[in-house]
Amino acid sequence: MDTGRVQPSSSVPAAAELMAAVPRLATAKVAVIGDLMLDRYLYGTVRRISPEAPVPIVAVERESILPGGAGNVVRNLTSLGSAAAFVSVVGDDAEGGELIGLIGGQPGVEPWLLVESSRRTTLKVRYIAGGQQLLRADHEDTTPIGEKLAERLLRIAADAMAATSVTVISDYAKGVIGGKLAASLISAARRLGRKVIVDPKGTDYRGYAGADIVTPNRRELALATGMSVQTEAELIAAARELRAAHSFGAVLVTQAEDGMTLLDAAGAQHFPAEAAEVFDVSGAGDTVVGTLAAGLASGLMLPTAVRLANVAAGVVVGKVGTAVARPEEVLAALTATGGALRKIVTREAAAEQVERWRRKGWRIGFTNGCFDLLHPGHVHLLEQARAECDRLVVGLNGDASVRRLKGPGRPVQPEAARAAVLASLAAVDLVAIYEEDTPLALLAALRPDLLIKGADYTRETVVGAAEVEEWGGQVFLAELLPGHSTTATLARLRG
Repeated sequence: MDTGRVQPSSSVPAAAELMAAVPRLATAKVAVIGDLMLDRYLYGTVRRISPEAPVPIVAVERESILPGGAGNVVRNLTSLGSAAAFVSVVGDDAEGGELIGLIGGQPGVEPWLLVESSRRTTLKVRYIAGGQQLLRADHEDTTPIGEKLAERLLRIAADAMAATSVTVISDYAKGVIGGKLAASLISAARRLGRKVIVDPKGTDYRGYAGADIVTPNRRELALATGMSVQTEAELIAAARELRAAHSFGAVLVTQAEDGMTLLDAAGAQHFPAEAAEVFDVSGAGDTVVGTLAAGLASGLMLPTAVRLANVAAGVVVGKVGTAVARPEEVLAALTATGGALRKIVTREAAAEQVERWRRKGWRIGFTNGCFDLLHPGHVHLLEQARAECDRLVVGLNGDASVRRLKGPGRPVQPEAARAAVLASLAAVDLVAIYEEDTPLALLAALRPDLLIKGADYTRETVVGAAEVEEWGGQVFLAELLPGHSTTATLARLRG
């Protein structure tokens, strides 16, 4: 029964329950229908002001593109291991072609991207320098898609819903979810017995009537109801009004640093924010929707799925740009004492962490090796490396890589053990395992400011030296501690 009061914290799922739920997300199958856009990020440096106008000149150094809008919901689903059937519309242009390639290249995605020749694909271009977004330029066509195309989209969406267990309608008001399409999609889902989650837009929610869950933020809730939402009691009253007016099963109000509040037939529950630090809230709503859908599709109860979505959002806002949360990151966030093991990350997670550090103006160092049977010589090198930078990333050869480089008898310790020992050192801030024979791919992903190797190398023999110097980095040769060698130690043991 809805009492209008926030339920006690004992009703909120515990971390142990959530940790057990994370692996289940890989069983989820979700249909996503909504507005797709291309997010283009241009990163560079600002060294001077334009003589033409009082604006900074960005010397662009690199560029990245990502699917945004409903495409980011899909990215979040696949990052959690879930499968997605994605239905959307793009224009017959270069950006539309890029999106078709990006979406089609994601594992676990069945894409149904329809092309409307008269339409311009939505493009958002962000210019970033010194860790700050300087400008965003939007190119878009928000007119509703044509009637015949909408009918075709509805037929395809019905097939996608039939093959999945939860449907997400991601409305960014860019023309795909227009007119009566949202209502028709919800009716189709009802006939198939599928749950519907709506990420809404605008002030008129009549088209979303009957949805199982809607996810407005605090501002959107105020606009949709015309009510004040400044206090907890006001927010709950507005959510109750919205739920009753449109027969929603539940209203989940996202509130940035204040967490989120769920109002359903059982009453109201508040979930405090779980972010350790906030860098960028871009795309956090997509993370909430994607994780919530994956949770429900994998059989989780609504409060458990909401808490999991809250934790995933906390992971994402600690990253730069439109980001995603991965299962290992969600598990780490749920672990009260993650300790050294939190330092062991994938290449993608390492790149994201390095970008966060770079936004703080920190100097990033990198070294690499097999680090089999860690000895005082290794520790001496790592401590020198850390003294030369603000954060040190260690690239660690995986087991197969070590066998190719050192022979069939190596490594003595498996990569998990070697990584754990490295991560326990105070001098090491991050450990990333790579399977290639050289760290070039990892270096390209991280683009460190400093590449450190032992003085038994020369600048010409250091793998990656030319690449690091090409993007403005430096090479540092650390002094060696005599008398220490893994090969010599093994020889003594065998002797």
